[in-house]
Amino acid sequence: MGNVHFEIPAAAVLGPLLAVFGLVVGVRAARRRAGWTGARAVTRLAVAGYAAGVLSVTVLPVVVTWGEYANLMPWHSQVDLIPLLYADFRGFSLNVLMLVPFGLLVPLMSARGSSLARVAALSAAVSLSIEIAQLLAYLLYNQARTVEVNDLIANTLGGMVGYLAFLLLSRVPASAGVLRAFALPGSAAASHGVRHGGDSSAARPSDAGLGTGR
Repeated sequence: MGNVHFEIPAAAVLGPLLAVFGLVVGVRAARRRAGWTGARAVTRLAVAGYAAGVLSVTVLPVVVTWGEYANLMPWHSQVDLIPLLYADFRGFSLNVLMLVPFGLLVPLMSARGSSLARVAALSAAVSLSIEIAQLLAYLLYNQARTVEVNDLIANTLGGMVGYLAFLLLSRVPASAGVLRAFALPGSAAASHGVRHGGDSSAARPSDAGLGTGR
């Protein structure tokens, strides 16, 4: 095989996808589809934009390299499974921040965002998916991305921080009303199903809008 090196920019991948999704949102909003108008349409667009942003800094752009220009290090050298020992503070902090919006958005998007434990599990699943994608990128086309357990820890913490911020906002009547306006139908925020940690008690009507059962 000859030498191959080319790059597919993030915009070339994400641009068309975002354009199509924006068109879908626009059409459904024009048809007054439930959950696709007003603030809820904004929520859907914000989620799509956020997902695109995460992909653009984790798995994109796609850089394909084969031949003498390829990174010849074995794949396992790209994997760091030792937690925290060699953690870079700046990188760790940025990985925490990256999933804070996820923790805030999950209760607005899904019924699964109803407890800290569930959001932590979802955050860990998203982070693990990113790490696996980065490893596959290295195996398939030699894109140099490291796979670190520290990223998984930081991302999970970020999701938890975001969810805790959501809980705080849900206790303030004014912001609770805004959260309900942006919550998608069937989501934890829309159904008042938010709970502390793993507590399965139902939210009380007296709690601030999005109640947090105790």
